[in-house]
Amino acid sequence: VRPTESHIKIMDYKFKTQPYKHQLDALEKSWNKDTFAYFMEMGTGKTKVLIDNLSILYDKGKINGALIVAPKGVIGTWYNQEIPNHLADHVSHKSVLWQANINQKQQDKLDTLFETGEDLHILIMNVEALSSEKGTRFATKFLNCHKTLMAIDESTTIKNPKAKRTKNIIALSKLAKYRRILTGSPVTKNPLDLYSQCEFLSPWLLNFASYYSFRNRYAEMKQVNVAGRTIQLVAGFKNLGELSDSVKAFSYRVLKEDCLDLPDKIFMKRTIELTKDQKKVYEQMKKEALAMMNGKVVSTANVLTQLMRLQQITCGHFAADDGSIQKIKNNRITELMDVLEEVEGKAIIWAHYQHDIETIMKEIKKVYGPGSVVDYYGKTPQDKRQPNIKKFQGKNGTRFLVGTPQTGGYGITLTQAHTVIYYSNGYDLEKRLQSEDRAHRIGQTKPVTYIDIIAEDTVDNKIVKALRKKVNIASEVMGEELKAWI
Repeated sequence: VRPTESHIKIMDYKFKTQPYKHQLDALEKSWNKDTFAYFMEMGTGKTKVLIDNLSILYDKGKINGALIVAPKGVIGTWYNQEIPNHLADHVSHKSVLWQANINQKQQDKLDTLFETGEDLHILIMNVEALSSEKGTRFATKFLNCHKTLMAIDESTTIKNPKAKRTKNIIALSKLAKYRRILTGSPVTKNPLDLYSQCEFLSPWLLNFASYYSFRNRYAEMKQVNVAGRTIQLVAGFKNLGELSDSVKAFSYRVLKEDCLDLPDKIFMKRTIELTKDQKKVYEQMKKEALAMMNGKVVSTANVLTQLMRLQQITCGHFAADDGSIQKIKNNRITELMDVLEEVEGKAIIWAHYQHDIETIMKEIKKVYGPGSVVDYYGKTPQDKRQPNIKKFQGKNGTRFLVGTPQTGGYGITLTQAHTVIYYSNGYDLEKRLQSEDRAHRIGQTKPVTYIDIIAEDTVDNKIVKALRKKVNIASEVMGEELKAWI
């Protein structure tokens, strides 16, 4: 089959990084459309497709601005990695990451977005900022000053039509010439989630006057009495073939299993900020550690102990003097649950601390039900370990396995998963590599995506960077060098 003229033009484009075939297909379908949905599974590179789309529209003189709205955990990745790595070299641009606390330095950066010139102006905002008046007001000003493409990354964040941020984002969409949504979540997860995502693109795409008329068409409702009130609940769905056909007209759907040219292993990061309480305890622990080591020749083992204490704080707990575990309010479990919402199929979650395993298990059971998860760590009884693997490896069985690399990282096969999430990491390279290979071994038919959850500006960054470079921290990094990590 001869490629179409538009495909030839896209293939001839001066990309900074060469797209895979499925990314070219997505671009061919979408680049000149006012509205489009990239329903691309996590790990298939939907971010790059959007950035290439920006480059092409800029070159055609169609846009000079882009507003990227993304979850907190990925805005740093957009700013620090994705745009520098993928935006075409010849596209002169100014990009700014929105921050809620605006000092003079940040204000000066924001002001560059309104300078006249030929640059592509890119504003990256976290979705939560558009619940606030300040964030919404700034986004409005930006959209009014530019010919803009507005994109919502992980667009299930606007699935609730009643949420303030959803209402604000839909109002803002009217000011953007081009609109895109990006998510790996399929129509079948909850078809009603599609309504506000599609309304952001255009209220005419699905052709319903309201969310309730959309719900009546695609959901079976039942009445339930709760505390003397009658409420309506979704009992099931209907007409999904029709909905799927409607959505196909303005979307591109791809799964990792459809992409034959993807690498075997795909690595991603999700970043979190420490809470105020965590920052306070972290800084205190850091000062104590440095004071203790000040002026001494420090051993690797000694510094690793201090690093472990700091890392525990980033995970939301620390050991008090009496040996008890003290919890600290943190964002890590929230970020994990956001990631799980975006993930297709089964997932393995590795955590370094037993306390974290218990927290994760509790949260997953609350959201996905008791039968959705099994564990494999030090406290898992011997007679439950093999049955838990069997449940997870069953085609329609348990969706999540939570474990520690120390216990679950060796000798077991978990090839039903093609997503592996590191809630936290240890320092032992062998344990990391062995735990990666539980999913990536004979029997695995799809590329595997590995996601590290990292607390910004903490020891997390150094640890993950070293492990990904295949450095065994415990044996290859000297005490003085480790001290600098703190």
